[in-house]
Amino acid sequence: MPRYKITLHGSMQGIHLHYVSEEHNNLLNTLEQSVPVEYQCREGYCGACRVRLKRGKVGYRQRPVAFINDGEILPCSCYPLSDIEIEL
Repeated sequence: MPRYKITLHGSMQGIHLHYVSEEHNNLLNTLEQSVPVEYQCREGYCGACRVRLKRGKVGYRQRPVAFINDGEILPCSCYPLSDIEIEL
């Protein structure tokens, strides 16, 4: 069972979380357990949960509809493929 470390930067500097694929179906589920995160649709349509990926890789079960710039991810519809660092 894959387990990845999530390091937060920005307003939540220094917080470390762990994503466990058996327990979480996306990155937003993991974040919600410890930090307040903005979101609306939970499906990758609106982009409200957009954060900057500083290091690492994520995957998407299906391509998000919301526009994202290079270096941005949508936690509601992605999952880590490695240890990651994100800026909230």
